[in-house]
Amino acid sequence: MLQEFIAANRDEIIERARRQATERMPPKSTDTRLEHGVPILLTQIVAALAAAQTPRLVGTPSSRPISDSAALHGRELLKNGLTVAQVVSGYGDVCQVVTTMAGEGSVVISTQEFHVFNCCLDEAIAGAVTAYGEQRERDLAYEGTERLGTLAHEMRNLLNTMTLSFAIIRDGKVGLGGSTGAMLARSMAGLCALVDRSVAQVRLEANKPKLEPISMVEFIEEMQVSGSVLAEGYRLQLTVHPVDRDLMVDGDWHLLASAVSNLLQNAFKFSRAHGQVSLTTRVTEARVFIEVADECGGLSPEKTQDLFRPFVRGGADQSGLGLGLSIALAAARANNGDIHVRNNPGTGCVFVIDLPRRPGAPAVLAV
Repeated sequence: MLQEFIAANRDEIIERARRQATERMPPKSTDTRLEHGVPILLTQIVAALAAAQTPRLVGTPSSRPISDSAALHGRELLKNGLTVAQVVSGYGDVCQVVTTMAGEGSVVISTQEFHVFNCCLDEAIAGAVTAYGEQRERDLAYEGTERLGTLAHEMRNLLNTMTLSFAIIRDGKVGLGGSTGAMLARSMAGLCALVDRSVAQVRLEANKPKLEPISMVEFIEEMQVSGSVLAEGYRLQLTVHPVDRDLMVDGDWHLLASAVSNLLQNAFKFSRAHGQVSLTTRVTEARVFIEVADECGGLSPEKTQDLFRPFVRGGADQSGLGLGLSIALAAARANNGDIHVRNNPGTGCVFVIDLPRRPGAPAVLAV
């Protein structure tokens, strides 16, 4: 079985993988004996294969230990001067070496074993590349960075992750439905949000909001489409509540979309795994409230007060520059509205965009 084969040939697999890596990279990088990476990954693959033999555990192995050690590996590789492409190639070497050696030894790999093996590699690649990108972003981005430089760094990180994820999926190393596919979806949605945010920033600084009648049902439908893509990338569920077809506001569509998109992205970023984010529209005779509720666990009062300051990041995930909520607030105010936060300790937060309602339509109160 593949489990026994990897355990028996562990040293040879590691040596061959390092030899292949040496052919692509300068010796200085590959000679570094990293604490995390191929040796730990092989141990975890063997454990996952063993666990898969138990009927109740057949299927995808637990990804947390693999993604955690791979994350440490990704950060260590960055410190040693390797590129993110070399990070991915290192795990690809493991796959190639194991399959080559299995062929040489006439070892038959079952479909279930191959599935578990690929799941482990998928989780390792996703974990290492994500950590690598986050570490690189922290190294490049700092408060006070000029906007153009900041935009270029963020776009480069997202494009690098998208390009590598696509290449991995295209080459058939992993499937579209795994962690690498989710990372690709997150990066695509993140790039769209970055462009929207940049356009909103330019419009805000030019002080030229274009207010015109906006159908809220059409607006929310558009937010649902873009938000659903981002939710899938984060493995979360987005619930969008229906809106009355007669409901209208006067606003700048692009600025309002930027505000809602930033709130959704913030909600997805900090909500617990496999949780739910909701988008709800409430109405009174004079006001329209667009609410984004997350499952971040809630915030302390002092953190709530600082959320809308530029360069402030409120949760454990410190990726990005912390500009999204400050831009959302400015965009809401440019639409003659405001943003408020309701904190639900132990559950999450509800961000509310408060807008004046366009007169003329009948008042229909939404729950």
